[in-house]
Amino acid sequence: MLRIGQFTDTFLPIVDGVGRVALAYAETLSHIGHEVTVSAPMYNTGHRGGYPFELVDYTAMRVPTAPQYRTGTASLDLRYRRRMDMIPLDIVHAHSPFGAGREALRISKERGIPLVASFHSKYYDDFYKVLHSDSLAKMVVANVVRFYRKCDEVWAVSETTAKVLESYGYEGPIRVVPNGATMRLASDEAVRLVEERFQLGQKPLLLYVGQINWKKNLACVLDAAALLAKQGEDFALLMAGQGPDTEQVQSKIDELHLNDRVRLIGHISETHVLDALYARAIAFTFPSLYDNAPMVVREAAVMGTPAVLVAGSDAAEIIHDGANGFLCRDDANDLSRVLTDILNNPDRAKEVGAAARETIPLPWEDVMQQVTGYYEHLIALHAGRRKRTASINTNNS
Repeated sequence: MLRIGQFTDTFLPIVDGVGRVALAYAETLSHIGHEVTVSAPMYNTGHRGGYPFELVDYTAMRVPTAPQYRTGTASLDLRYRRRMDMIPLDIVHAHSPFGAGREALRISKERGIPLVASFHSKYYDDFYKVLHSDSLAKMVVANVVRFYRKCDEVWAVSETTAKVLESYGYEGPIRVVPNGATMRLASDEAVRLVEERFQLGQKPLLLYVGQINWKKNLACVLDAAALLAKQGEDFALLMAGQGPDTEQVQSKIDELHLNDRVRLIGHISETHVLDALYARAIAFTFPSLYDNAPMVVREAAVMGTPAVLVAGSDAAEIIHDGANGFLCRDDANDLSRVLTDILNNPDRAKEVGAAARETIPLPWEDVMQQVTGYYEHLIALHAGRRKRTASINTNNS
């Protein structure tokens, strides 16, 4: 049994890919027999104490530019530090280079245990949107790279994600550890309830799940929906999630006169509802150029729903056009062309969705068996280095 610390800047109830990966690591590692502690900012998770792992959270405040998120400095929260001091750990794993990374690095140094850090996101894009300065965004990215250089091992969730980190200036080795998925089925009853809740009737459903943020290429989604409506296609588009651009996106829906077809349905926290939405959809529409290895594409595939992605995007690395998903150009006209073909050929869409389920998702249990092996190897290497250092110090004294 390993004693593992998972450090994340986002956690439930936020529907955020990184937070959900950290949650999946913690849940799956716990279920296969390891002792897991999660360090995270303080959120209202709805059922404190109901996890198979230890959650140690610290005082946090809302992020001004993204109020659904919280941030804080763990080391300044004495209650948090007292709790963490009582928990033995063999290894720490940071899912972010920011608050979570700083705290994981602190504990790694204080306790002399190895630190793994995963690289998930295109941080330059986020910083540039906030700072509006290429030079300032690059300075912050340089700090991100300095953090990863201090880690015992750096992981990326895909080959293209690793290349992003390398493009930022990181030159060390990177281990690719893909994200997994929870393999399950949506019940017919849950699908029926979703149809009633969102008044879908018999309409074909196009689905988007993710942040309501223009960086996700939502303008392309809405413009394509407007073209489909102009062509007279019968469909409903539901967009699940929350984010900083919700009001602007709603204004765009109003401007395009799409209120009878496109709806923002907010954050969906109930897993069975989200599963049923995926299962009911004829296609998962996700033309994001920002995302690296989005969990939502895997979640759609678990439910047998094919995704529509932009050819050449990092998110499309796992997609073979027309085989286990669909690809389009980064263009509303081409996206509408692909969606039109899907809407007019539902049987083919089902076949492609079935292939997506067979080829895209990796069960989290399989991924965590590999991860456990990587952890054990790092712990052994770290212990060996400590013994050699102690032996050298003894001989020199």
